[in-house]
Amino acid sequence: MRTGIYLGVTANRNRRSTSSDPSRQLSSATGTTVSRQTVYRRLRHIDLYARRPVGCVPLTSAHYRLRLTWSREHALWTTQQWSCVMFSDESRFSLQSDSRRTLMLRAPGTRYHQENTIERHRYGGAGWLVWGGIILSSRIDLHVQSVTMTDHIYRDVILEQYVCLFRGAMGAEFLFMDDNTRPHHANIVDECLQSDITRMDWPAYSPDLNPTEHVWDMLG
Repeated sequence: MRTGIYLGVTANRNRRSTSSDPSRQLSSATGTTVSRQTVYRRLRHIDLYARRPVGCVPLTSAHYRLRLTWSREHALWTTQQWSCVMFSDESRFSLQSDSRRTLMLRAPGTRYHQENTIERHRYGGAGWLVWGGIILSSRIDLHVQSVTMTDHIYRDVILEQYVCLFRGAMGAEFLFMDDNTRPHHANIVDECLQSDITRMDWPAYSPDLNPTEHVWDMLG
C-alpha cells in the first residue's frame, strides 16, 4: 500500500517522468525495488496513463482577446455562409523524431489541461511540406514539396494554381482563409489576393480554429 502511495505521489509531482523514474526514486528512498510492470499497474490503479502531451501555441492576453472577438463575430454564421469559406493550411511532416514522442502521465479526461500540454511554435528538421485546402462540400488536392514555403511559391503555385480556380467556380461570395505566417502576407501575395480574392480576417496563433489543422493532427 505504501509503495503504491509513494509511486502515485511521485508520478503526480512529475507527470513527464518515465516509468523507470518512480521506480528508481522509490529504490533510492526506501531500498524497495519494483519492476516497470508494477509501476504501470500501480499508476493505472490511480488512473494515470502514459500519453503524448498536447502541443499548443503560447498565447498572450491580446491573443485571447482577438480570438474571443473573432469567435463572437462568427458564432451566428449560417451553414450557407460557412460553405463559401475555404480553410487552408500547410504542415511539415518531419522525417525525424521530435518531442511529441515524449510521453507524460495523465488521467482520463484531462488531455487539454494546462499541465498536460507543451508549448511550441514550429518543428525543425528535414521533412516534407504539405499544403491543403478544404471547403464544406469539397477539397483541394494536396500540394507536396520538399522546400520551405516562400512568398513566390505561395503566389505562383498555391494561389494561382489552386485557390484561383475555386474562386472562379464559386464566384464573388468566396472567402479564403489562411494564417498569418510571413509568406502568406508578403506584398506580392497581398497584391495577388486584392485583385480577385477576399481574405477572411484571422486572429494570430489560432490553429485550433482552423479545421484543417485537426486533419494534420490526425495524420500525425
